[in-house]
Amino acid sequence: MRYFGVLALLAAVLGGSIMFHKRLKAEALEAQKDADAARIQKDYLERVGWMRTNPDEKSYREELAPFFKTYFEQVDAHLTKYKGNKEFDSYIAEVERKAEGGKDEKVAERKAAYEYTRKVFDAFRKGKYSPVWTATDKGMRLDVVSADVVMVQGTPQVRFLLALWGAQRELKDDGKVKKMITSAAFEASWKLTDAKGKLFGEMKGQDPSNKIDYPERYIAEFPPQMVLGHYDMDLVPSEVAKMEIAFKVSSRSTSGGTADANYLWKLDVPSDWRLSAGMKWEGATEETRPEEEIDPAAAAKTP
Repeated sequence: MRYFGVLALLAAVLGGSIMFHKRLKAEALEAQKDADAARIQKDYLERVGWMRTNPDEKSYREELAPFFKTYFEQVDAHLTKYKGNKEFDSYIAEVERKAEGGKDEKVAERKAAYEYTRKVFDAFRKGKYSPVWTATDKGMRLDVVSADVVMVQGTPQVRFLLALWGAQRELKDDGKVKKMITSAAFEASWKLTDAKGKLFGEMKGQDPSNKIDYPERYIAEFPPQMVLGHYDMDLVPSEVAKMEIAFKVSSRSTSGGTADANYLWKLDVPSDWRLSAGMKWEGATEETRPEEEIDPAAAAKTP
């Protein structure tokens, strides 16, 4: 019995030693994984500056596919090496797991945010990202990813899906919880004119709907330092021929400086953005303006 006790003690010590070394190995592997992910992000941030500031729209569009191809090749290699989730659905799987246990009352909202983010992520990853309009100012690029007519609560509206590159942000870590704070305040205005340039109407908006200022919350591999969101615009009267959309984004750095970026999109109004002739423009209010402010021709005649 004495020998059995000694053998049992040796077995326990050996088992504990094996478990200890396994834990150390797992911790070392996790540290390597984190370091590799940080390396990929660092490489991305070193290259993305040109994409944000390139003033030539043609070359920007030409470089989008190879830029994202390089990034996602690194991401795929990382996931292969460390046996990561190549379906990029860890967030939604966790949401569904909590929903089954009745621990999450915002399941639909969280799923919608994930799908919203996933749509842009897949366009990046599959080389299909091609914004309908783009501009750069103050080190930030604003893309109108799409501008399609969608049904919103039974009413057709034009949805302007936006992607902002380069807003300032800061990671807060109190030792327990990490939180990313992104600074990006939006303003938008629409100026509508008829075929002769006469002012027909104006609209204004503040922050976009479904504003997602930290997409990595939903997909960890989402390209860093982007903000997503959209504006929904009512269809405009049939008389409207041209439109100017002005976007303003203010982003404050942690050192105290503020960048106020301004973007102006001038375009001919597509036919599917307009109401049929005679249809009422719901929600519009009338204002009195000086004639020269409404009609450029009248302003030109003013001595």
